[in-house]
Parts: sequence; structure tokens; C-alpha cells
Amino acid sequence: MSAPPTASVPPVGSDTSTPRARSGPRTSVIKRIVGRDPIGMLLSAPYALFLAAVFVYPLGLGIWIAFHKYSFAAPGAAVDRPFVGFDNFVRALSDPAVHAAFKHVGIFLVINVPLTIVLALILAAALNSAMRGVTFFRVAYYVPYVTASVATVTVWLFMFSERGVVNGLIGVLAPDPSWLTNSGWAMPMIALYVTWKQLGFFILLYLAALQGVSKELYEAAKTDGANWWQSFRAVTWPGVLPATSLVAMLAIITGANLFTEPYLLTNGGGPNGASTTPVLLIYQQAIQQNHPDRASAIGIVLVIGVLLLAWISRRLTEEK
Repeated sequence: MSAPPTASVPPVGSDTSTPRARSGPRTSVIKRIVGRDPIGMLLSAPYALFLAAVFVYPLGLGIWIAFHKYSFAAPGAAVDRPFVGFDNFVRALSDPAVHAAFKHVGIFLVINVPLTIVLALILAAALNSAMRGVTFFRVAYYVPYVTASVATVTVWLFMFSERGVVNGLIGVLAPDPSWLTNSGWAMPMIALYVTWKQLGFFILLYLAALQGVSKELYEAAKTDGANWWQSFRAVTWPGVLPATSLVAMLAIITGANLFTEPYLLTNGGGPNGASTTPVLLIYQQAIQQNHPDRASAIGIVLVIGVLLLAWISRRLTEEK
């Protein structure tokens, strides 16, 4: 009788799995571009195109204009626009009006950013506690933010005009000229207005951050005998540092792009240009005086300044 056939045993350590097709360099490049899930790239493509059309292309065009002698012309007209290098930047940075505009926005940021962080955090901590009518106060602080600027500016003008409510209450202590027509008070009043109007938005950011701070940390601090200030310094402040970085960055970006408020409150940067901002100056140079090349140069300097300030604020408010 013949012996039954024996199955061949593969050597120890050999791979018995089905061989897979190795991905070539083309496949790795495609994965690097679209990611592991191409559906995500497909869904985000419309917003990416919108971002490129609304932000990237205008920014690139503005940079090109800043390095050329450029002026608006009729559609189809052949206009010579030669390359001038940094001439537009030299003219813009040597203009005293540009220096004054950046100084004004600096005054605004010095007042607005710290005041926004302090008030938003204090009010958010109060609204985060168990207090009566907390829903009413949350809505009340958010209403100015969603209200049109034209309506809130009207109220502000009514309150701080020469015969307004505030001057009637403080009497002889009121400045002369009045608040928004006083060259020394115009920019601080705009900073206070913007702080009041946008405070509700930043309160919501801090409320969301406070919801993520563990209650056990407060209980542990209370057990160790910490008072409210020690609890705030050891628990609340570290817990909201990422939100503080975001609030500071958004406040800086908003302040640097200030246009509507001085345009409406001080009639376009008055009195005598005391509340002119870089964006308002860009509008005046480009639209009213037909110097878009100088306006683009001012805009690029403003973008660089905002990026630098945002980086500094992030370094100061975030942990390493």
C-alpha cells in the first residue's frame, strides 16, 4: 500500500499571506495631496475655491499693484502700468497721514484689546456661575453684537453728543469740544464703543472655554483653602489660556481693520483726521484720490503689522 501524500510545510518565518500590490510613487503622491479620505477633500473644495477667489486672488492682485504705478481706468482702456519697485512703499511710509493713522489704530488696540479680555472674562465667569436670570444677561450682552452698526451708532451719538445724556449727567466735567468731536477723546471713544458692541461675542468664547474647565479642580482648590482669587489664578486662568489667545488675536484683527465705526461716529476720521485708521486711509487714497498703488502699499504694511502683533499676542497668551 502506498503512503498518503504529505502536505508541504512552509519554512519557519515565511510569509503565507496573499501578496499585496505595492503602492508606487504615483499612489503615494496622490495620497499626500488628497489625504487618506478623498471625500473630505471633495467636500472642502467649494470653500477652498471660495477662499481663493475672495481672499487669495485679491491679496495677490494687491501685492502686484503695490509694486506698479497703477490707477483706475475705463474698461478696455490701454494704460501703461510700469514696475516701480518699492517707490509706493517709500511714499506711503514717508506720508505723515499714514504715520498718524497707524498711531491712531495703536491707541485703539492699547485700549480695546486689554479691556475686551478683562471684561469678557469677568462677565463670562459671572454668567457661568449659578445666578438668577443668567439667560437674560447672556442674551442682553449678545444683542449689541448682532445689531446693525448704524442703529447702535445712532444710540452712541445720542448719548455722547454735546447735549447728550452723558454730558447732561456729568455737567461741567464734560470735555469741550464734546467727546466725538474732541481730537483727544475721539479715538478712545471709538475703542469703548467697539468694546461694548463686540463684547457679547467674546463672552460666548470664554463661556465655551469655562465649560471645559473641570469642576473637580475648583473643588480641590476649595478643599485646600484657596479663595476666589487663588482659584481664578490657579484654575480658571490656565483653563482659558487658549481662548484668551483667540480673543486677543480676533480683537487685534478687528481693530486693525477698523473702518465702519470711525466712518460713522466721526464723519470719516474727524475731527481733523484724529480718528483716521489705516483702512479708512486706504479707502480715501484708492477710491477718493485714485491712488490704488499707494493704498495697496499701505495695506501690505498693515497685513505684516497685524501678523506680527498676532504672533506676539500668541506668544504672550499661550503656554509653551
